[in-house]
Amino acid sequence: MNQSKSNILWFLPTHGDGRYLGTGIGGREVNFNYLRQVAQAADQLGYYGVLLPTGRSCEDSWVVASSVAPFTERLRYLVAVRPGLQSPTVAARMTATLDRITNGRLLVNVVTGGDPVENKGDGIFLSHDERYEVTREFLNVYRDLLAGKTVNVEGKHIHIEDGKLLFPPVQSPRPPLYFGGSSDAGIDVAVDAVDKYLTWGEPPALVAEKIAKVREVASARGRKLSFGIRLHVIVRETNEEAWSAANELIKHVSDETIAIAQKNFARMDSVGQQRMAQLHGGKRDKLEIAPNLWAGVGLVRGGAGTALVGDAQTVAARIKEYQDIGIDTFIMSGYPHLEEAYRFAELVFPLLSLEQPSNVTKLHFNGGPFGETVGSDYRPQHRVSQS
Repeated sequence: MNQSKSNILWFLPTHGDGRYLGTGIGGREVNFNYLRQVAQAADQLGYYGVLLPTGRSCEDSWVVASSVAPFTERLRYLVAVRPGLQSPTVAARMTATLDRITNGRLLVNVVTGGDPVENKGDGIFLSHDERYEVTREFLNVYRDLLAGKTVNVEGKHIHIEDGKLLFPPVQSPRPPLYFGGSSDAGIDVAVDAVDKYLTWGEPPALVAEKIAKVREVASARGRKLSFGIRLHVIVRETNEEAWSAANELIKHVSDETIAIAQKNFARMDSVGQQRMAQLHGGKRDKLEIAPNLWAGVGLVRGGAGTALVGDAQTVAARIKEYQDIGIDTFIMSGYPHLEEAYRFAELVFPLLSLEQPSNVTKLHFNGGPFGETVGSDYRPQHRVSQS
């Protein structure tokens, strides 16, 4: 059994949150105060960082991260750069600035974009493979700038003369680069340019195949990447409660809503999104696609569409299966995001080996309120441990 340690990140729901999917029932206003509350909870609970999504369905990730970060102490922020939407020099300045003002707490998610309709709305009319050509040229310039180099390049898509940064990032040579791309073009870019390759939550066997493919290509080029996975989680005290919560989450989703969502996903040229959709086929009848891996979220949500469902021991066991095939970073989320952040950290963290000690405040007894006082007279002895 692989005993390697992992980092666990949570998610800032800048595109909305609530108790049910695909409906306004139980919807929750996601304003600055709420996002700050989720971030502060993640910080206190010991999550390594938080992912901020990107796209027109979300609040801007850079603005949100910049506004929320000062209210946290150790939490890292995984924020997207968008090749084709940003010039690499402007992106590098933004990156260096946010890394400095957060004292080295920035992580960078490189997002090429897989929705042609949204891309056209942003002024991008390139094909799938052309967008990855842009991504490669962008990253070559972006990485050199952050490493302190002066850049002169005339590529197919990007032309830079005497590009430079005057103020470097805190992290050297730059903040870590995360990237997800399931197509051959995406993998080709990843193995040359990034640090951590991300996948959405496919069954372990499919993830193992993908990792093996990426490793093979990277090895042939003399590079080594680490790997992360994006998953939702529904954890409760018992398996029965967890599965009940999963069914409850989609109880207001109509067949019409599913059909509309699946039609939107079908227009995308993202191979990762296509692989997600194939797991459930837009149908409710076979949503447990692997032991304790549930595809119900993907009926109406784009991107990450699967959740680990079960009690703490079961969810931890499934996570360890992914660890065994090489995943060292888990980007998790759950509904509502504030409550599920607490459930997952309190129930599952003690069962995992985590590589995030610098991000965790140890809970030492100081006479403070750990649990509610019993009978207005004495303190409870048992409390949830944190790793």
